[in-house]
Parts: sequence; C-alpha cells; structure tokens
Amino acid sequence: MALYKCECGQQKYISKATIILVDNKWVTKEAKCECGLYMDSKPAEGMPSLIRTEDSLNRSRAWSEAKEVITGERGINEDFK
Repeated sequence: MALYKCECGQQKYISKATIILVDNKWVTKEAKCECGLYMDSKPAEGMPSLIRTEDSLNRSRAWSEAKEVITGERGINEDFK
C-alpha cells in the first residue's frame, strides 16, 4: 500500500493502482484528488518483483524443448553423421 499526497495537502492510501497516460505524464488513475490534480507517491522500495508460476514457464522444460529444436535428434555432443 502506498501513500499518495497532493499539492493541496490531501493524502490517500492506495493498494491497487492503475497507471494511465494523462497529458504526456504517467499517473495513477485512482489517485485523482478532489481538487482535480493527480496525487504523487514516493516509492518505499524498489521495483516490485512479479513471480509467474504458470507451468509453461518452467525453465527446465523450456530449455529441453529449445535444445531439441536447436540441436536436432543427434544431440549437442555427438559427432555429425
């Protein structure tokens, strides 16, 4: 949850934010103040890390499929025949 502050003094905690482009500036949609301006926040930490857990993103499976496509049936350490 981030604390958003407006120039007029209003404050608001927002946990889920939607980023939109307004007048060539990226702002948080939910952080629009009653005065009409968009509130701004200072990040408490660095960039968030997203963890994707879909089965299709399994590295070992993806590597074995890619290796087979690249090297073919003969494998990488076998002599070319």
